[in-house]
Amino acid sequence: MFSDSPLIIALDHPSLDAALCLADRLDPSRCRVKVGKELFTRSGPDVVEALHGRGFQVFLDLKFHDIPHTVASAVQAAAEQGVWMVNVHAGGGRRMMEAARERLARHGLETRLIAVTVLTSMEAADLAEVGITTTPAEQVERLALLARDSGMDGVVCSAQESSRLRELCGDSFLKVTPGIRPSFADVDDQRRIMTPREAMVAGSTHLVIGRPVTQAEDPMMALAAIEQELAGSEV
Repeated sequence: MFSDSPLIIALDHPSLDAALCLADRLDPSRCRVKVGKELFTRSGPDVVEALHGRGFQVFLDLKFHDIPHTVASAVQAAAEQGVWMVNVHAGGGRRMMEAARERLARHGLETRLIAVTVLTSMEAADLAEVGITTTPAEQVERLALLARDSGMDGVVCSAQESSRLRELCGDSFLKVTPGIRPSFADVDDQRRIMTPREAMVAGSTHLVIGRPVTQAEDPMMALAAIEQELAGSEV
């Protein structure tokens, strides 16, 4: 049985052993897991295979951004590993995203394909330094609409943009939200953050949570506390 939980636990560990040690303390029926750049670069497809063997659905968070053919091939490679979700950078443009979508369709691959809009660590000043003069919210809206029109299943966005994106793109358009901090957790290096309950009420469909669970003395107890927070959501 695959999980229908909105919770995605970020296994941001430096080694396969550390990631699997944490995964073995979680219940795959109550969450999905995210594998990012460091872990995948160090461990490769072995980590995906090991997590699948433990019953987890995997979000492969590699944020592909390259010429259309290269990204399409990378997305196909990820999907053929059986991952539940993979992402690209919406900043790569329409042709890149459409090429990735077409490749999945051509091969009958059902992996969810989403696009990164604006990283949750970025504020207006950070965007201005790279030549983008709009606000983070405006840039997210522009890229989310482009992603939707290019055939993406959804976007990665801040919970602060989820409500507006639900209006613009609809309920079924996935809104995968990092920068989530439960009421019991520290803010750390994220800027545009919300609690799990606030994010789901705002319109997020999936919540990426890392350190509040992965660094907890009892990860399942931390996960249960987040589930309890979510139980009060009216979505």
